[in-house]
Amino acid sequence: MSRIVILGAGIAGHTAARHLNKLLSSQHEIVVVSPNAKWNWIPSNIWVGVGQMNEEQVTFDLAQVYRKTRVDFRQARALSINPEGNEEISSPFVTVEYTRPDRAGEMENITYDYLVNATGPKLNFAATEGLGPEHGHTVSVCTASHAKEANEKLQALIRTMKDGKNCTIVIGTGHGMCTCQGAAFEYIYNVDHVLREAGVRERARIIWISNEYELGDFGMGGVHIERGGYITNGKTFAESLMVERGIEWITRAHVKKVEAGKIHYETLDGTFHEQEFDFSMLIPPFAGVGLKAYDKSGVDITSQLFAPNGFMKVDADYTQKPYSEWSAKDWPRTYQTLAYRNIFAVGIAFATPHLISKPMQSANGTPINPTAPRTGMPSAAMAMAVAKSISDMVNGAAEPTHTASMAEMGAACVASTGANFFRGTAATMTVFPVVPNYEKYPDYGRDMGLTFGEIGLAGHWMKHMLHHAFIYQAKMNPGWSLIPD
Repeated sequence: MSRIVILGAGIAGHTAARHLNKLLSSQHEIVVVSPNAKWNWIPSNIWVGVGQMNEEQVTFDLAQVYRKTRVDFRQARALSINPEGNEEISSPFVTVEYTRPDRAGEMENITYDYLVNATGPKLNFAATEGLGPEHGHTVSVCTASHAKEANEKLQALIRTMKDGKNCTIVIGTGHGMCTCQGAAFEYIYNVDHVLREAGVRERARIIWISNEYELGDFGMGGVHIERGGYITNGKTFAESLMVERGIEWITRAHVKKVEAGKIHYETLDGTFHEQEFDFSMLIPPFAGVGLKAYDKSGVDITSQLFAPNGFMKVDADYTQKPYSEWSAKDWPRTYQTLAYRNIFAVGIAFATPHLISKPMQSANGTPINPTAPRTGMPSAAMAMAVAKSISDMVNGAAEPTHTASMAEMGAACVASTGANFFRGTAATMTVFPVVPNYEKYPDYGRDMGLTFGEIGLAGHWMKHMLHHAFIYQAKMNPGWSLIPD
């Protein structure tokens, strides 16, 4: 009998749990540890953030779903890993602290045969003074509750505009090393849409602020897409969307501090600027959740398992090398740690080997460049591959049997505006592969037959279908495994 412990129950962790529950026989245990009681379909938080959906439509109770399975759900926060055990516990184990109200603060050591780190990111609002909804002056759509609060403040702003006030709205990234530009990119178009629906768009100045060198970088080093039979770059695609909607943009920017109604930022040329606002949604940078690691004698080995940013090192090439020398082959394929063959990390929890976008610093030495995205489809693909590998290893395989390199997988992004089935539109973009492979695709690093962008109602319908399909799948309703991850 083997016990598999999964830390985290987001897209990656829950995907791994679903597939392991399906693949493994009943003699094996699956334990999921997550500090959150609810699962959240994060892509639809955008709609919550503009009042097109409510929090209940994008979340559900994890314990209720896992009761239909063999998964043992523990609502707790993982604190540390002892991959060799210790003097008291001979098996590898993780230490967790319960967050469930009736057990809050209680500690437990959970032994494992295989461990999947799918903890996702820490939303590092503290990296920028004054950033975030809890201790700062900006809103967020990173969680369903954040998105709900964002909408409440947006609706209050709309009411003031209806009373005749002109307002400035700033949306984008809140730090020079942010990732997840796509979420802010989609949100800005939804804000534009609801302002038009409310009849107050002419009273709003909307500004995009980003750490991208050019619009359309998205942390992927930019992208060329096939559109209407022609090859165009992501910069042109993104700029056209902004211009059509009267949205201004600021790029190459690192937000240094946010005060009430004022953003202070630095640009690559080393100059400093201020931007006033009445409403601002800025994505925070991500960091690891702060897991520690100890060897058998209790010595701290965190630096052996984790990169300095707190993400777990896996089977990637972390050799320090010039940006021009990195290769698609540097990226992990199995997500197995090298030091401990029974530990894996998937989704945002794994440490990327290098930036995809070119590293840049301002004239003052401040890093200003997007970090690599690895959310959504890539996270699910990694989790499914790891689940299959662990299943095979439990049944006798010596090594991981499945791979999911981001240099060998594609991803799709559907930035939809509005949740009305007939009055919305969407910018749909696919890339293959996510990490450019210039050895295989020397012209653009990607397969142009599978990398394209379109705008229209069809993508909007697709976003609606994906919302309902993935929530149905995540609830493990009948036939869930027939829906592609």
